[in-house]
Amino acid sequence: MLDTYDFEGDIWLCHSFGGQCYDYTKFEPALNTLREIEAFMSRNPSEIVTIILEDYVKTPKGLTKVFHRHRSNEVLVSLSKMPKNGGDWPRDADMVAGNQRLLVFTSSKSKEATEGIAYQWNYMVKNQYGDDGMKDKCFNRGESSVLSDTSKSLVLVNYFRSVPMKLLTCVENSGALANMPHTCHAATGNRWANFVAVDYYKRSEGGGTFEATDLLNGELLCGCNDVHSCVVISS
Repeated sequence: MLDTYDFEGDIWLCHSFGGQCYDYTKFEPALNTLREIEAFMSRNPSEIVTIILEDYVKTPKGLTKVFHRHRSNEVLVSLSKMPKNGGDWPRDADMVAGNQRLLVFTSSKSKEATEGIAYQWNYMVKNQYGDDGMKDKCFNRGESSVLSDTSKSLVLVNYFRSVPMKLLTCVENSGALANMPHTCHAATGNRWANFVAVDYYKRSEGGGTFEATDLLNGELLCGCNDVHSCVVISS
């Protein structure tokens, strides 16, 4: 989940406000981060990466140019392979075999038509982020369809404070986080989340983020509450 802006004649990652990037809110050029992702994907040829952009780029074809400079288009999953109306996604094995392993979504609706980048709200639902999304209930954020809308095939669960507080994260990324997938399962029409968004993902008092994703992967793959229980039986 990255925030993209026009800045200094290029596309930058910033965490800013008002649709404007400043010297004190900038992080780095988007191209630098894409190169890190490329290095990870090269080292891990069976992994699939999803980028979800909060997109404030106004430069025409600005994102497209960055992806072409980075050569991301070589591994990018095309719009034609993305399911409409809640259909099934390509199988992981097929995506890996075809080396189409990078999914990119944008918050800018027009860019699906102008740049071929998937408009996220056509494909996914998300619960409310920030403090309001951490109160033992699961409801959609304003831009999202209702969580039970099964015409959107992907589910993302947010679980992080409005203002990050590292000292509290160990507690919050433990038992409370472990409960959130269950809370959102019912709200999303008995669907398990595909993504979990947290702050300080390595911090917890127990299994934390990794336990939550092990639960979700297990439920999605084989209906078990731990992915390690999904045993491949060879004939």
